[in-house]
Amino acid sequence: MTTTHCPYCALQCAMRLEPGPDGRLAARPAPFPTNRGGLCRKGWTSAEVLTVPDRLTRPLMRKDRDSDLVETDWDTALDHVAERLLALAAESGPDTVSVFGSGGLTNEKSYTLGKFARLALGTSQIDYNGRFCMSSAAAGGMRAFGLDRGMPFPLSDVGGAEAVLLAGANPAETMPPMMGHLSAPALLVVDPRRSATAQVALDNGGLHLAPRPGTDLALALGLLHAVRVGGWVDEEFVASRTTGFEAAWEHAAAWWPEHTEQVTGVPAAHIRAAADLLGAAARNRSAYVLTGRGTEQHAKGTDTVSAWINLSLALGLPGRTGSGYGCITGQGNGQGGREHGQKADQLPGYRRIDDPAARAHVAGVWGVDPDTLPGPGRSAFELLDALGTADGPRAMLLFGSNPAVSAPDSGRVRSRLAALDLLVTADFVLSETAAMSDVVLPVAQWAEESGTMTNLEGRVLRRNRAAEPPPGVRTDLQVLSDLAVRLGQPPERFATDPDTVLAELGRASAGGAADYSGVTPARLDSGEALYWPVRADAAPTPRLFLDSFAHPDGRARFLAVSHRPPAEATDADYPLVATTGRLMGHYQSGAQTRRVPELGRAEPEAYVEVHPDTAARAGLAAGDWARVTSRRGRTRARVRLSSTARLDTVFLPFHFAGDQAANNLTNPALDPTSRMPEFKVSAVRLEPEP
Repeated sequence: MTTTHCPYCALQCAMRLEPGPDGRLAARPAPFPTNRGGLCRKGWTSAEVLTVPDRLTRPLMRKDRDSDLVETDWDTALDHVAERLLALAAESGPDTVSVFGSGGLTNEKSYTLGKFARLALGTSQIDYNGRFCMSSAAAGGMRAFGLDRGMPFPLSDVGGAEAVLLAGANPAETMPPMMGHLSAPALLVVDPRRSATAQVALDNGGLHLAPRPGTDLALALGLLHAVRVGGWVDEEFVASRTTGFEAAWEHAAAWWPEHTEQVTGVPAAHIRAAADLLGAAARNRSAYVLTGRGTEQHAKGTDTVSAWINLSLALGLPGRTGSGYGCITGQGNGQGGREHGQKADQLPGYRRIDDPAARAHVAGVWGVDPDTLPGPGRSAFELLDALGTADGPRAMLLFGSNPAVSAPDSGRVRSRLAALDLLVTADFVLSETAAMSDVVLPVAQWAEESGTMTNLEGRVLRRNRAAEPPPGVRTDLQVLSDLAVRLGQPPERFATDPDTVLAELGRASAGGAADYSGVTPARLDSGEALYWPVRADAAPTPRLFLDSFAHPDGRARFLAVSHRPPAEATDADYPLVATTGRLMGHYQSGAQTRRVPELGRAEPEAYVEVHPDTAARAGLAAGDWARVTSRRGRTRARVRLSSTARLDTVFLPFHFAGDQAANNLTNPALDPTSRMPEFKVSAVRLEPEP
């Protein structure tokens, strides 16, 4: 029996993997502060992914683009990849090669992937799928607090609150064990849908605020207005611990509740009631504002996050025990994955790649000249959209991601992937992206290797190895090392042992915002709660900002932000708004969970949730196949009626592929700061599938 952590979301629920009579592992819950001995449906079935029938155990390679993938040996596959990478770089320069990572990789793999890109390839062209997840929250947190740790306090703190406002998250389906922490007498849920979480709030006397998709920022401004008019602003906190309130208020002053109702559709009485509930709880230092993807995945996502932070600062929540602002991270290592170098603009320790001091420090750890390190590259969608173009990369190495399904405007992304001279994917199943690749490298899964993850609270924890990978399968660290040596790097530069990599990561991150220099195997195994920063000479930091914020003056910043409409509007041809989200039984692009029989039977196909009247106007009934079309593409989905749905909005889960992929519809318009695409608002039409 091995105690470890779930391979899915950022709760990182503890579990025990126990061998059954047939030798296969089975997952059982284990005590841990986030899940408190519980698991969701995905966690209970997680071990089944280890033995799916189509598990890859040998490299696959094509002779040319018109031939099929066929099995080959490791030396042939890696030699071919290295030769092609060297030839392309010699012909067109190092930036002709690109790397795409994942928020599901361990800290050690995230760190090594960034190091591999900058040293072995010399390319600036690296980013990762976490850009589609937490980037707006990260940017908003950096602007306001000077530091981005999504939840700067333990999740268990939230359980004692009198009021919690949850904007754009549905943990009742996406993170069920989290609901045990959301027991506040006043749970306020902001979501265009009557989600399972919104229903919990209503059932327990809370509020459901249902804004029109794309108007969350206006609602946050309206709530700030109601908080000030209601006398709930913590004047002492604002004066002593923040700057910029009056400039932010100038933008909120026009958003009295009746005006906010006209834009958002949320009744003015509900806005005032929410402000009073939050204000009364904040006065008792017992309130939290938490945001998620629904309020962040917009072309104005960073400003929207800033508006929610402004609300929390006005109430005096951040930097105090018993209250706060936090962001609910989605992917398993969504926090750690953005700290150690697989983002286009970043070096380990949350250092900026264009900071000379940061470059000098990391280059010293790596034993190279700082001037040899490349500068910032393209963000995730911009990188994918540049593939195969005249000035874009001609090759991509992809680890732990499936952008053929998960990226916005996915038809366009698939065409860019197909235009590459070389696409190499490391995966354990033939995902939709792997199936398009020239070379597929079979790698170990979560239970077949050890490594550290950083959960939604900023707590660094260890996933323990519970089984040997199948014969012929290598770890990602081994693959990167093998390729690096073939590309001319000294063998000792790219370690394959996770603990060795962790020690180097500690040195590279030392002194940075996300300092892991004190994270050691001994401390991890002792059960000590290691919330970063974890410096070698100091205790961990479970609660940030209690004394000061991370800006030089120690104060948090209000940001003056204004509402603006979504990037595209509805019209006669596209009269409805489509928004996307997750289901309890599936995860991300579904490449793992769609292969688990129990999960596949529960949700076997895509559906479109629509109000009965809206469906009837389109000539559709429950159970019909519908065609949903946007200005970019179309998808087909089974009609599921909901009397609580907005008449102007349809909802689609994004876990399905091919002609059922929700991201065939989504808009790649980007936030100017975070470069987050606008996943949550697409103008569409609904009609019967011919």
